[in-house]
Amino acid sequence: MCGRYAASRRPEDLAGIFEIEKWEPEETLAPDYNVAPTKEVYAVLDRPLKDVDDRRPVRQLRKLKWGLVPSWSKTPEGGARMINARAETVHEKPSYRRAFSSRRCIIPADGYYEWVTGKGERDLEVEGKKKRPRKQPYFVLPADGSVFAMAGLYEFWRDKTLPDDHPQAWWVTCSVITTEAETTPLAVAPAEGPHALAEIHPRMPLMLTPDRWDAWLDPSRTDPEDLRSLLAAPPAGLMRAYPVSTAVSNVRNNGPELLKELEGPEEGTLF
Repeated sequence: MCGRYAASRRPEDLAGIFEIEKWEPEETLAPDYNVAPTKEVYAVLDRPLKDVDDRRPVRQLRKLKWGLVPSWSKTPEGGARMINARAETVHEKPSYRRAFSSRRCIIPADGYYEWVTGKGERDLEVEGKKKRPRKQPYFVLPADGSVFAMAGLYEFWRDKTLPDDHPQAWWVTCSVITTEAETTPLAVAPAEGPHALAEIHPRMPLMLTPDRWDAWLDPSRTDPEDLRSLLAAPPAGLMRAYPVSTAVSNVRNNGPELLKELEGPEEGTLF
């Protein structure tokens, strides 16, 4: 799954990476090293601009809310639960299939966090001596330091309790697509701990390599079977993972220190 990630790149940098044609400076977000559900996040999407005659898709950097709210929802309350869509079923689930057909995006990140329950903690839990095992967080990112381009969906939702000219009348929300975690060795693995992503968690965000960006964002591609070919896992051996401080487990903590690599798992969280 993807329940927390880091996104510290400036919009100017993202504009160069993704060949952005339009973004609004007033939508600039501060670097966020602990992105959690319901927060505002950057998304890259191809969509015609409003109020112009030229209807060609324009690549935009937009500010969306993480947690997809389907257009047919009566309220937005379920958005916090819809932060991830499974690659295996995204084409058929009512909440995601329309967005999968025509509203796809890329959610740029530095990498994502995932938590592993240490072996010692698991043993105590099995013995009934500890109710809530302490989990060791890992940061997962491209080994070459490039942007982690997560496949995503976006959707529009109209709050009918507000007038048309109200700034919050329309919600634009998004979800990250996840796939089975790689079982092949990491490009760079920690000395102690997991040596494959599947040893950290059975799911991972679907990372799109640059050769798939244009096809994924192209709104003219609407055939579900054609689009499903883009959901293939990226080549193996692109990722690294390392342990970070358990401070990231508290969403109120936010800063570059959360990305600092530890020499090994924190005491009490041995893998």
